[in-house]
Amino acid sequence: MASQPKPPPPPRPKTRGNYNCGRCGQPKKGHVCVAPVPVAAPSGGGGAPSPSPSTSSGAASASGGGGGEPHRLRRALSFDEAGTPSSPEKKPKVEGDVEMGEPEEGGGEDDDDDAVMEVGGRPVPREVMAEVLRRLGPRGVMAAAGVSRGWRDCAGRVWRAADELRLRVLAGSGAGILAALLPRCAALSCLHLRMERDVDATTLACLASSCPSLKTLEITMAANATNRMTGEDLNHFVSEKPSLSVLKIGGCSNLDFINLCSSSLSVLWLSDLCSLSKSVMNCLNMSELSLCFEQQSNGCTDLVSLMDAMGRTCPNLNKMHISSNQLSNEAVFALESANLRGLCMLSLILGSKITDAAVASIVRSCTSLELLDLSGSSISDNGVGMICKAFPQTLSRLLLALCPNVTTRGIQLATAQLPLLQLMDCGMSLCTNLNNEKGPMFGDINGGIRIIRKLCAAKKQPIHQKLIIKHSNLKKLSLWGCSAIDALYVNCPELNDLNLNSCTNLHPERLLLQCPNLKNVHAAGCQDMLIGAIRNQVNVNQLNHLFLASG
Repeated sequence: MASQPKPPPPPRPKTRGNYNCGRCGQPKKGHVCVAPVPVAAPSGGGGAPSPSPSTSSGAASASGGGGGEPHRLRRALSFDEAGTPSSPEKKPKVEGDVEMGEPEEGGGEDDDDDAVMEVGGRPVPREVMAEVLRRLGPRGVMAAAGVSRGWRDCAGRVWRAADELRLRVLAGSGAGILAALLPRCAALSCLHLRMERDVDATTLACLASSCPSLKTLEITMAANATNRMTGEDLNHFVSEKPSLSVLKIGGCSNLDFINLCSSSLSVLWLSDLCSLSKSVMNCLNMSELSLCFEQQSNGCTDLVSLMDAMGRTCPNLNKMHISSNQLSNEAVFALESANLRGLCMLSLILGSKITDAAVASIVRSCTSLELLDLSGSSISDNGVGMICKAFPQTLSRLLLALCPNVTTRGIQLATAQLPLLQLMDCGMSLCTNLNNEKGPMFGDINGGIRIIRKLCAAKKQPIHQKLIIKHSNLKKLSLWGCSAIDALYVNCPELNDLNLNSCTNLHPERLLLQCPNLKNVHAAGCQDMLIGAIRNQVNVNQLNHLFLASG
């Protein structure tokens, strides 16, 4: 006899949660709840805060709780109604962003409500949420401010506590975006701007009025943007910022003169200068100065007067960088008369008129140089010898790129007599023929190469030169473009960066690298057999990068 069918099991209790709204009890489908979010009772024993005037009494009673049990805080973003159209009351207001930099108003009964906010249905302290938003970029913080009032308050805390800000100003935006954002950052002291739009006097006036505590300002220009700042605009801005200590501005081609007077300015960088009819910097506390002129500039800048005035107007200067094809021995002699005994870093590049006589002047005026950069000059091995005798106990970085009168003798002399040397760049100095190259190049120690116009008189170096470098402290060595070298022996136990870009005549069988800590090798433009020899001689486990891309 067939068995009787079993009765169906009893229906299982529903465990997926309620399909009705947890605030007002209405079905969730197609429902937009206008009931207020329940809040926890204050710990001080006071009554629950009263509902907002725009909420009906029925909705308020439905959301209220009984007994002494506190209400469960609901999340600020209601994902239950994510698929339904938002009501006008719940739509974020764009104009609410202007309140981010202002303190929230409220009585003492809202202290607990202000201390926490709901994220994902759980209470989160607003200080914690503000710390999370602080790790976002400015665009992310501005987007978070449009979510809700709680998020807007947290974003406001981020702006108020911001000490450093990095912004990229797009070409389509005006100066109004800076005027709207910067006043919210009351504690801002460091500002970095990447400008893709033009900079003019209006931009500087906005920065001067919006950042009262600004100490560091850096403005870099995109390729399609123009810096229309004049000397008068810059002088007016510096005079209005008594707390400004670091100023770095790029694209200063329209800067016609400099007449700065500041007791707080300590670092000044101006790049892409064209011609300065007047250069006066009365900054007693200035410690670092960098003036980079355009390579095609043939202006009337009086570098001799500028150097001569440094001793009187900037007596505490210890770092100087001048890049100009107008540099000459006379300018260096004027620097000697300025009596800047505190100089520890001196960079005079692109001065093809600088010779060994200028080196003798530098040796007499500077006693403790740690960095010396004479790239693009006409000094010879005799000048290198003077440098080695003057700074054996202090000099750690020596850059002699594109110095056609320096030979392997001078390079080996520097590595033998400068025991503290850690960085040396002599790229394009040992070159077979500068006229046959695509153009002289200055190369960064990390392998980057940028083209410049030819400044030095071409001197054909003898080919088949052998270079031997043995040093116990050298960490970075750059020989980029040294096509006159066909044999290289490097014994540097601390060396970690070697640049051999465009060493086209270096023979693989005449290369010997005894550098156990070598991590980065740049060999763009070299023979394939030479690259293979480098791989065989370098510890592959320690080699981080072998840069072979075309420079």
